[in-house]
Amino acid sequence: MSEKQSYTLAGLVKYFLKLGTIGFGGPVALVGYMNRDLVEQRRWITEEDYKEGLALAQLAPGPLAAQLAIYIGYVDYKILGATLVGLAFVLPSFLMVVGLGIAYVQFGGLPWMQALFYGIGAAVIGIIAVSSYKLTKKSLGKDWLLWSIFGVLTISTFIYEKELIWLILLGGIAVWLWRTRPRLLNTTQSVLYAPVLLQITGQLSADEKLVQTGWFFLKAGAFVFGSGLAIVPFLYGGVVKEYQWLNEQQFLDAVAVAMITPGPVVITVGFIGYLVAGLPGACVAALATFLPCYLFTVLPAPYFKKYGKHVAIKAFIDGVTAAAIGAISGAVLVLAKRQFTDITSVVIALGTILILLNFKKVSELLIIVLAAAIGLLIKFIPELI
Repeated sequence: MSEKQSYTLAGLVKYFLKLGTIGFGGPVALVGYMNRDLVEQRRWITEEDYKEGLALAQLAPGPLAAQLAIYIGYVDYKILGATLVGLAFVLPSFLMVVGLGIAYVQFGGLPWMQALFYGIGAAVIGIIAVSSYKLTKKSLGKDWLLWSIFGVLTISTFIYEKELIWLILLGGIAVWLWRTRPRLLNTTQSVLYAPVLLQITGQLSADEKLVQTGWFFLKAGAFVFGSGLAIVPFLYGGVVKEYQWLNEQQFLDAVAVAMITPGPVVITVGFIGYLVAGLPGACVAALATFLPCYLFTVLPAPYFKKYGKHVAIKAFIDGVTAAAIGAISGAVLVLAKRQFTDITSVVIALGTILILLNFKKVSELLIIVLAAAIGLLIKFIPELI
């Protein structure tokens, strides 16, 4: 095994600034890039540290790729490293989605914008479907209990059109109890914590919408497990169903924006926040979403290396991961139900799936560009003829 190479904090921050600027493909791709670049090629991070960071990111709520990045920053440079790496990874895509939010508000009524998102929205369904398939194949194996949890979350997310947080926690508990039955009487430690923040109901002050936005996205960041895609059903249930800040088309456009920008998929909260309350809304939404992710990574990091291999924690991680992947699959079905308005959108989505599964080197960015071009052609060619 190759020796770990020394590196500077500036070098690590520069790497994540670049990854946040050009790292397309969603959480599965981003996590893979980190392993390839930092573990295999540069050897800045050991395989053991990488796996521990990935396990912690799966256990704690929040966007998977962002949490892994924060943990990697913490490994050798502690709090300062975690903070700077987290900012470097998230800032580029945040600036991009805010810029797109401004353009969307200013020009959203123009035909070319609607045509653009027609093609992109269909391709997004295909991309998320493939990501869900890869996550499922990689994480569940042949474990019947994990598949059962996956199935329950897929169906419940599709039926209720939102992520049921208590079911995700129950998935972790179920696997924990099943795998550690002989040890239950001797176990005094628990890997669970009560979701206290879900009960928070603050008094809305001066700017009611901003405060309301902050509380909602704080809960989204604190109690959505799995990859960044897992936040989609939670956001849909809140911003479309409960608060009615966005209509369904605006929400699907927000998901599309997340897919056409690099960096963590969950950065779409910046776009949604901008549509809800302008630039202050974008900043509040992003800060509230990523703050729990940062704290849930940095605070347990010193202890996770010591206790992370405990059988109970591993079991809980597996259960939560299966539930999160189920929620992602359910989100694909919910979004597809709304996006597939005609045969063309179905063909674009199926074409995306076939290309990604059969041509490994084709990037999601290229597919997004082609889908956008198709949308424009479909809209404007009939008008020119």
